[in-house]
Amino acid sequence: MAEEKNVVKKTAKVQHLQTGRRKRAVARVFLTPNGSGRIVINKKDIDDYFPLETLKLVARQPLVLTETATKYDVNVNVYGGGLTGQAGAICHGIARSLIKADETLRPDLKKAGLLTRDARKKERKKYGLKKARKASQFSKR
Repeated sequence: MAEEKNVVKKTAKVQHLQTGRRKRAVARVFLTPNGSGRIVINKKDIDDYFPLETLKLVARQPLVLTETATKYDVNVNVYGGGLTGQAGAICHGIARSLIKADETLRPDLKKAGLLTRDARKKERKKYGLKKARKASQFSKR
């Protein structure tokens, strides 16, 4: 008699992982379908993480635009930059994750400009100047 092995199958949660960037901030976004609409950033609720309402609106923008705010749970690890850059990075990451989950959302997100990486960064300081462009006051004599 052949022995039968008990095979344990784990039901893995489907997650869509994407990266969003803005200035120096980098956000890794995990999008889980069949969720309740919770957004957790660095193990804190979005309301506890961002002090300003405008930053919460920026981070939620892709979900609100595509009307999927209650369909997905969002878990984010974000580091670098300031709060504004982090909110932009989260927005970019969520938009890219939504496309990975459902390709039909691409036209709406593309039209709103949420898929385009904002390439603006801090300009480097040049030698002979005080900052990137600020020079000492010119004097003829």
